[in-house]
Amino acid sequence: MEWHSQRFNKRVILTHHADERIEARRISQSEMETLVEQGELLYKDSEHLWIFKALEGRTDNLICAAAIERNALIIKTVMTNWEKTP
Repeated sequence: MEWHSQRFNKRVILTHHADERIEARRISQSEMETLVEQGELLYKDSEHLWIFKALEGRTDNLICAAAIERNALIIKTVMTNWEKTP
């Protein structure tokens, strides 16, 4: 799964690990695109961030992608039942 993000104006690339997690957690491409385009952003530093959102119809919210923003947005993994800590 790979696409272009309007929000980040970058190509979105998933690692093999992220692909495995998405499949195991039954997250659709549409849900991933919604997460990237509309999710809340929490930056760890200038490159590393979490993108998270409660997705309608899912009981395992929040859905969260750990990502690196460089020339592309690289999704390292995707988590469910994620909790934002202060």
